[in-house]
Amino acid sequence: MNKQQIIEASKILFDHKLNKTGLDNLNHLEPKNLDDAYKIQDELKIHYLSLKNNICIGKKIGCTSKAAQNQMNVTEPFYGNLYSKYSSQNVEKLNSKYFFEPFAEPEISFRIKDDIDISKAPYSLDNIKNLLDGILCSVEIVDFRFQKPLADIGAINLVSTNGASDYWIYNNKVYKIDEIDLTDFEVSFFIDNKLQEKGNTNNVLDNPLNAVLWLINTLCKKGRTNVKTSIYIIRFMHKSL
Repeated sequence: MNKQQIIEASKILFDHKLNKTGLDNLNHLEPKNLDDAYKIQDELKIHYLSLKNNICIGKKIGCTSKAAQNQMNVTEPFYGNLYSKYSSQNVEKLNSKYFFEPFAEPEISFRIKDDIDISKAPYSLDNIKNLLDGILCSVEIVDFRFQKPLADIGAINLVSTNGASDYWIYNNKVYKIDEIDLTDFEVSFFIDNKLQEKGNTNNVLDNPLNAVLWLINTLCKKGRTNVKTSIYIIRFMHKSL
């Protein structure tokens, strides 16, 4: 894709985001590979940052289970951006009219301790915990934007639409990294006090820290240095709203 096509695709996706509408496809502007998809996502980020009082506060990670990767026909996760305008702390209610087709996903989120030195990459699990200073409970609202089944949308289109990330709700309590056994931690998801789903952190590449490690090394490889205080969120399951 050339630069003009990337800009045009990002504008279409941003307009649909603001109007809370879906679309069938991007036609000739649909990305054909991950490189183009991330270029559209980067251009989409410029539109997001043009909004008043909005900054990028972190990253989301999608496709972090083998089952999800098999469904989407990919061999690794993908990422998107989190924004201050589309996040809140401890909110109890969100009106579905502000979304197109929302799904709620319980998440484990990680907070970065300091700037990450990309010259020391690639990092390993032996030093990953030194890069993090806390874990938060959170819920991500995803909005797939395209009006077709997830498997038909495909990972490339999801990447171009900011990883389908639309809103992020986080708890104010920050747990220490060693306070939770991430190799075997059960996550329960309730809506209106009714249990909807159960999941376990070991479904996330055996341990969510593996997903964080993938993201940090991926961003370092791309030369991204703006990761200070970023929040990386890990998906377990999703439930339509």
